[in-house]
Amino acid sequence: MSEFEKKKLEFEFNKFARMNFEKPRNCRNIDQTRFYIHELSNKIEEMESLHGYVPEVAYTLLAQYNKVQNQFVYEHFKNTY
Repeated sequence: MSEFEKKKLEFEFNKFARMNFEKPRNCRNIDQTRFYIHELSNKIEEMESLHGYVPEVAYTLLAQYNKVQNQFVYEHFKNTY
């Protein structure tokens, strides 16, 4: 895959993420973050199977959502016990 094709995929992914996902820090509950994690994982799998390449920014965004989800889980645990 050429550098041009990689840059094009990165641009398309960034556009997709801006249109379909809220920023991780703006998520209000754990269900919202779980939904975004699921959808993002599906998009990553789709890109891997179709193009054999996934932009690093996709994994970074997934890690950010996982971090927010873990914070929600911790807060729930802390408040419950």
